Amino acid sequence: MRDWWQDLTDLVLPAECGGCGAPRTVLCARCRTALGGAVPCRVRPVPEPSGLPPVHAAARYTDEVRATLLAHKERGALALARPLGRALAGAVRAGLAAVRAPGVRDGPVLLVPVPSARRAVRTRGHDPARRIAYAAAGELRRAGVPARVLPALRQRRDVADQSGLGSRQRLVNLAGALTLAPGCDRLLPAGRVVLVDDLMTTGASLAEAARAVRARPDAASPDRGGESSISAPAFVYRSETGEGRGEQRSGPARRSAGRRSGRPPVTTGAGGADGNTGAMCAAVVAASPDAFEINRN
Repeated sequence: MRDWWQDLTDLVLPAECGGCGAPRTVLCARCRTALGGAVPCRVRPVPEPSGLPPVHAAARYTDEVRATLLAHKERGALALARPLGRALAGAVRAGLAAVRAPGVRDGPVLLVPVPSARRAVRTRGHDPARRIAYAAAGELRRAGVPARVLPALRQRRDVADQSGLGSRQRLVNLAGALTLAPGCDRLLPAGRVVLVDDLMTTGASLAEAARAVRARPDAASPDRGGESSISAPAFVYRSETGEGRGEQRSGPARRSAGRRSGRPPVTTGAGGADGNTGAMCAAVVAASPDAFEINRN
C-alpha cells in the first residue's frame, strides 16, 4: 500500500525542485529567492553588440538559476514556466520604467519573444522563451499591466548552433537571421515593445531581434525558405485575429500621408519602425554574471 501511494503521489506532485533537486516541489523557497528575490538590474554584455536595446535581467545565470532554466528548456519541466514567468515579469517592469520618456504614449505592453528554430522546438517539444513570455504576460495582467504576447519574429534562414561560439561569431551567425512575421508591422506600433528571452549571454540574439523589429515593414517580407517556429501570420492571440484593425499603418505610406496633411513626419528610433518601437527595451530571466558589472559603480 505504501508503494502504491508513493507511485500515485509521484504522478500528482513534481518529483524534485528544478533548481536544487529538493523533493516534492516545483521550485523550493531558496531557489525561488535566487530566481526572483533580487531587484531586476540593467545588464550589458562585454563587448556590447551594436543596436542592443536596454536589457534588464532578474537573476544571474549561476547555480540554482542555471539549473532551473536548463530543467525547463532541455528537460521539459514545464511547471517551471510560472516561476520563470514571474521573474521575467519583474524584469519587464524594470525595463519599462527605465525607458519611459515624455512623448512616448502608453499602450499595451507587447512581449516579443526571441523565436526558436523549428528543429529546436521539435527536439525540446516546446519553445521555452515563448512559453515563459505567456507566463510573464499573465503575471503582468494580474498586476494591472495590459500585457500581451506578440510572436512577431521568425527565422528567415538556418543558423548554426550557438554553443561554443564567441560573441563575434554569434553576431556573424545571427546577422539577418530574423524577420517580421506577416501582419506584425501593423501591430507593433500599437504598444510598448519589450523583447523577451530566457537568457542573455553575448546579447547577439536580442540585438538581431531588435534590428528585425526596427526594420522597414516593406523589407520584412516573408522568406519561405527560412525555418521558423511561427508558420502562420502572427497575431497577439490566435483568437484575436481582428486585433489591430483600424490602426494606422507604419512605414513610407504613413509618412507620405503625414506630408499630404501638412503634419510633420513621424520620427523613428535608431532607424526603427514608427510608433513606440524606438523606445523598445528587452528583458530576460537571467544574464551571465559579467553582464551585471555595470551596476557595481
